[in-house]
Amino acid sequence: MAAEAGAARREIDTLRKELNHHLHRYFVLDDPEISDSEYDALYDRLVTLEEAHPDLVTPDSPTQRVGAAASSKFVEIRHDTPMLSLDKCTSIEELTAWETRCRRLLDEGDEPDYFCEPKIDGVAVSLLYTDRVLVRAATRGDGETGEDITPNVRTIPEIPIELPADVPSPLEVRGEVYMPITGFVAFNRRAVASGERTIVN
Repeated sequence: MAAEAGAARREIDTLRKELNHHLHRYFVLDDPEISDSEYDALYDRLVTLEEAHPDLVTPDSPTQRVGAAASSKFVEIRHDTPMLSLDKCTSIEELTAWETRCRRLLDEGDEPDYFCEPKIDGVAVSLLYTDRVLVRAATRGDGETGEDITPNVRTIPEIPIELPADVPSPLEVRGEVYMPITGFVAFNRRAVASGERTIVN
């Protein structure tokens, strides 16, 4: 058993280093070295090992983080309430267990309504409105600390700068900001034409 635990510890340490390296490449440098599916395979292996050896779980493990560390190019923002992530569901059994938990929250006889849509891989953001005016926009970052992206978000026409008079204040809105494929392609074309670096995610 000691030999097995030692082997698990070594593999866990290796996986954590690999995953943290790839997280930094993906989220901070915008320059991934492996595909999403390859990253997911490494991550899922680490989850399996940590579930089998919970005593080896550490706070700095990628499984205990939501996103990535804030870039030094932006001012750091501390979230008043952590921005958490959603767990993946990879089997019918997990989906059924999730629905069972949801139904327990309903009054007896109530039926849940479901809404399904394609998964969009964007950037999770927090929008803070004070006196109905957008005063701060921040990325999720690692869930506790994100990046101040207020000037960037103000350029997105779909995000209102001022809200109607009947909304509470302060108000925090959380959602996903993404670039449609057409915009992504157009951005890279302009970057190539001007000799600038293209983006990959």
